[in-house]
Amino acid sequence: MTECISRAIRRRVLRRALFLGISALTLPCLGCGKFFAGPPLSSVSIGPPNPTVPVGQTQQMDATGVYEDNSRQSITKESDWTSSDTAVATVSSSGLVTGVSIGTATISAYDLGYSGSTTVTVTDANLASISVTPTSATINPGQSQQFTAIGLLQSGHTVDLTKSVTWSSSNTSVATIDSYGLAVGASVTSLSTTTISAQSGSITSNVVTLTVE
Repeated sequence: MTECISRAIRRRVLRRALFLGISALTLPCLGCGKFFAGPPLSSVSIGPPNPTVPVGQTQQMDATGVYEDNSRQSITKESDWTSSDTAVATVSSSGLVTGVSIGTATISAYDLGYSGSTTVTVTDANLASISVTPTSATINPGQSQQFTAIGLLQSGHTVDLTKSVTWSSSNTSVATIDSYGLAVGASVTSLSTTTISAQSGSITSNVVTLTVE
Protein backbone atom coordinates (compact mmCIF):
# COMPACT_ATOMS: atom_id res chain seq x y z
CA MET A 1 0.00 0.00 0.00
CA THR A 2 1.34 3.41 -0.89
CA GLU A 3 2.01 6.02 1.76
CA CYS A 4 -1.14 7.87 2.81
CA ILE A 5 0.36 11.18 1.72
CA SER A 6 3.26 12.05 -0.59
CA ARG A 7 6.64 13.16 0.63
CA ALA A 8 5.97 16.64 -0.70
CA ILE A 9 2.74 16.89 1.25
CA ARG A 10 4.50 15.57 4.34
CA ARG A 11 7.12 18.30 4.08
CA ARG A 12 4.45 20.99 3.74
CA VAL A 13 2.42 19.61 6.63
CA LEU A 14 5.56 19.41 8.78
CA ARG A 15 6.37 23.01 7.90
CA ARG A 16 2.85 24.07 8.81
CA ALA A 17 2.95 22.09 12.05
CA LEU A 18 6.20 23.67 13.13
CA PHE A 19 4.74 27.07 12.32
CA LEU A 20 1.80 26.30 14.62
CA GLY A 21 4.02 24.83 17.32
CA ILE A 22 2.73 21.27 16.88
CA SER A 23 5.11 18.45 17.73
CA ALA A 24 6.51 16.62 14.71
CA LEU A 25 5.94 13.39 16.61
CA THR A 26 2.23 13.57 15.77
CA LEU A 27 2.83 13.71 12.03
CA PRO A 28 3.62 10.14 10.76
CA CYS A 29 -0.04 9.30 10.21
CA LEU A 30 -1.10 12.80 9.25
CA GLY A 31 -3.33 12.62 6.18
CA CYS A 32 -4.91 9.34 7.30
CA GLY A 33 -7.67 11.22 9.08
CA LYS A 34 -6.30 10.73 12.60
CA PHE A 35 -4.54 14.05 13.09
CA PHE A 36 -4.95 17.61 11.82
CA ALA A 37 -2.15 20.17 11.76
CA GLY A 38 -4.01 23.46 11.95
CA PRO A 39 -6.45 25.12 9.54
CA PRO A 40 -6.19 24.39 5.81
CA LEU A 41 -4.82 26.72 3.18
CA SER A 42 -7.45 29.06 1.69
CA SER A 43 -5.49 31.25 -0.76
CA VAL A 44 -2.05 32.26 -2.04
CA SER A 45 -0.85 35.84 -2.52
CA ILE A 46 2.25 37.02 -4.40
CA GLY A 47 4.40 40.09 -3.87
CA PRO A 48 5.60 42.54 -4.82
CA PRO A 49 2.54 43.27 -6.99
CA ASN A 50 3.10 44.05 -10.69
CA PRO A 51 6.87 44.67 -10.57
CA THR A 52 8.95 46.10 -13.42
CA VAL A 53 12.19 44.26 -14.24
CA PRO A 54 14.84 45.37 -16.77
CA VAL A 55 16.13 42.78 -19.26
CA GLY A 56 18.89 40.76 -17.64
CA GLN A 57 17.92 41.81 -14.14
CA THR A 58 16.13 39.79 -11.47
CA GLN A 59 13.30 40.26 -9.00
CA GLN A 60 12.68 37.95 -6.06
CA MET A 61 8.99 37.14 -5.70
CA ASP A 62 7.42 36.03 -2.44
CA ALA A 63 4.44 33.71 -2.01
CA THR A 64 2.36 33.85 1.15
CA GLY A 65 -0.11 31.21 2.20
CA VAL A 66 -3.30 32.50 3.79
CA TYR A 67 -5.09 29.98 6.01
CA GLU A 68 -8.71 29.67 7.05
CA ASP A 69 -7.95 31.15 10.48
CA ASN A 70 -6.47 34.21 8.68
CA SER A 71 -2.93 33.28 9.70
CA ARG A 72 -0.19 33.79 7.10
CA GLN A 73 3.03 31.97 6.32
CA SER A 74 5.70 32.24 3.66
CA ILE A 75 5.47 29.40 1.15
CA THR A 76 7.92 30.85 -1.39
CA LYS A 77 10.28 27.88 -1.41
CA GLU A 78 7.54 25.26 -1.29
CA SER A 79 5.42 26.66 -4.13
CA ASP A 80 5.56 25.62 -7.77
CA TRP A 81 6.37 28.72 -9.85
CA THR A 82 5.43 29.30 -13.49
CA SER A 83 5.69 32.06 -16.11
CA SER A 84 3.04 32.52 -18.79
CA ASP A 85 5.72 33.60 -21.30
CA THR A 86 9.27 32.41 -20.71
CA ALA A 87 10.39 34.40 -23.75
CA VAL A 88 9.66 37.53 -21.71
CA ALA A 89 10.44 36.42 -18.15
CA THR A 90 11.51 33.21 -16.48
CA VAL A 91 11.01 32.23 -12.86
CA SER A 92 13.07 29.78 -10.83
CA SER A 93 11.80 27.15 -8.43
CA SER A 94 12.48 29.61 -5.60
CA GLY A 95 10.50 32.48 -7.18
CA LEU A 96 13.39 34.45 -8.69
CA VAL A 97 12.19 36.23 -11.85
CA THR A 98 14.64 37.11 -14.63
CA GLY A 99 13.79 39.59 -17.38
CA VAL A 100 14.43 38.10 -20.84
CA SER A 101 12.83 40.48 -23.36
CA ILE A 102 10.50 43.48 -23.45
CA GLY A 103 6.90 42.63 -22.66
CA THR A 104 4.69 41.31 -19.88
CA ALA A 105 4.31 37.87 -18.35
CA THR A 106 2.09 36.46 -15.62
CA ILE A 107 4.03 34.90 -12.77
CA SER A 108 2.11 32.34 -10.71
CA ALA A 109 2.75 30.32 -7.57
CA TYR A 110 0.88 27.08 -6.82
CA ASP A 111 0.63 25.22 -3.54
CA LEU A 112 -1.78 22.52 -2.39
CA GLY A 113 -4.33 23.29 -5.11
CA TYR A 114 -4.30 27.07 -4.65
CA SER A 115 -2.56 29.71 -6.71
CA GLY A 116 -1.75 33.40 -6.82
CA SER A 117 -0.40 35.48 -9.69
CA THR A 118 0.87 38.91 -10.68
CA THR A 119 2.00 40.64 -13.87
CA VAL A 120 5.69 41.32 -14.45
CA THR A 121 6.63 44.03 -16.96
CA VAL A 122 10.07 43.63 -18.51
CA THR A 123 11.87 46.70 -19.89
CA ASP A 124 15.16 46.90 -21.77
CA ALA A 125 16.55 49.94 -19.98
CA ASN A 126 15.86 52.26 -17.09
CA LEU A 127 12.59 54.16 -17.25
CA ALA A 128 12.95 57.79 -18.36
CA SER A 129 9.36 59.06 -18.21
CA ILE A 130 5.69 58.05 -18.10
CA SER A 131 2.95 59.51 -20.27
CA VAL A 132 -0.71 59.14 -19.29
CA THR A 133 -3.51 59.40 -21.84
CA PRO A 134 -6.08 60.71 -22.45
CA THR A 135 -4.85 64.05 -21.12
CA SER A 136 -8.40 65.03 -20.17
CA ALA A 137 -11.79 63.35 -19.97
CA THR A 138 -15.34 64.02 -18.80
CA ILE A 139 -17.70 61.39 -17.40
CA ASN A 140 -20.95 61.19 -15.47
CA PRO A 141 -21.29 59.76 -11.95
CA GLY A 142 -21.01 55.98 -12.06
CA GLN A 143 -19.38 55.99 -15.48
CA SER A 144 -15.82 54.81 -16.03
CA GLN A 145 -12.81 56.07 -17.97
CA GLN A 146 -9.80 53.93 -18.88
CA PHE A 147 -6.41 55.63 -18.66
CA THR A 148 -3.21 54.30 -20.21
CA ALA A 149 0.37 54.75 -18.99
CA ILE A 150 3.17 54.45 -21.56
CA GLY A 151 6.75 54.35 -20.33
CA LEU A 152 9.59 55.88 -22.34
CA LEU A 153 12.85 54.01 -21.79
CA GLN A 154 16.31 55.50 -21.98
CA SER A 155 16.91 53.36 -25.05
CA GLY A 156 14.07 55.19 -26.82
CA HIS A 157 11.71 52.22 -26.73
CA THR A 158 8.25 52.49 -25.20
CA VAL A 159 6.41 49.97 -23.05
CA ASP A 160 2.84 49.77 -21.80
CA LEU A 161 2.98 50.21 -18.01
CA THR A 162 -0.78 50.54 -17.46
CA LYS A 163 -0.98 47.43 -15.30
CA SER A 164 2.28 47.92 -13.42
CA VAL A 165 2.29 51.59 -12.33
CA THR A 166 0.70 52.95 -9.18
CA TRP A 167 -2.34 55.04 -10.07
CA SER A 168 -3.72 57.89 -7.98
CA SER A 169 -6.63 60.33 -7.96
CA SER A 170 -6.10 63.66 -6.22
CA ASN A 171 -9.73 63.73 -5.07
CA THR A 172 -11.34 60.34 -4.49
CA SER A 173 -14.64 61.99 -3.58
CA VAL A 174 -14.85 62.97 -7.27
CA ALA A 175 -13.42 59.80 -8.85
CA THR A 176 -11.49 56.73 -7.82
CA ILE A 177 -9.01 54.81 -9.95
CA ASP A 178 -8.00 51.17 -9.64
CA SER A 179 -4.64 49.47 -10.11
CA TYR A 180 -5.34 48.98 -13.83
CA GLY A 181 -6.02 52.65 -14.62
CA LEU A 182 -9.83 52.44 -14.67
CA ALA A 183 -11.39 55.53 -13.09
CA VAL A 184 -15.01 55.65 -11.89
CA GLY A 185 -16.93 58.87 -11.29
CA ALA A 186 -18.39 59.36 -7.81
CA SER A 187 -21.76 60.89 -7.02
CA VAL A 188 -21.33 64.66 -7.15
CA THR A 189 -23.86 67.48 -6.85
CA SER A 190 -22.08 69.80 -9.25
CA LEU A 191 -19.36 69.74 -11.88
CA SER A 192 -16.15 68.61 -10.15
CA THR A 193 -12.62 67.71 -11.20
CA THR A 194 -9.79 65.52 -10.01
CA THR A 195 -6.31 64.94 -11.37
CA ILE A 196 -5.03 61.51 -12.35
CA SER A 197 -1.39 60.46 -12.34
CA ALA A 198 0.75 57.34 -12.44
CA GLN A 199 4.02 56.50 -10.72
CA SER A 200 6.69 53.83 -11.06
CA GLY A 201 9.56 54.02 -8.62
CA SER A 202 10.80 57.62 -8.59
CA ILE A 203 9.21 58.46 -11.96
CA THR A 204 5.86 60.27 -11.94
CA SER A 205 3.74 60.84 -15.03
CA ASN A 206 2.13 63.96 -16.38
CA VAL A 207 -1.01 65.02 -14.51
CA VAL A 208 -4.30 64.69 -16.43
CA THR A 209 -7.73 66.10 -15.58
CA LEU A 210 -10.87 64.05 -15.09
CA THR A 211 -14.16 65.95 -14.84
CA VAL A 212 -17.31 64.47 -13.34
CA GLU A 213 -20.54 66.28 -14.17
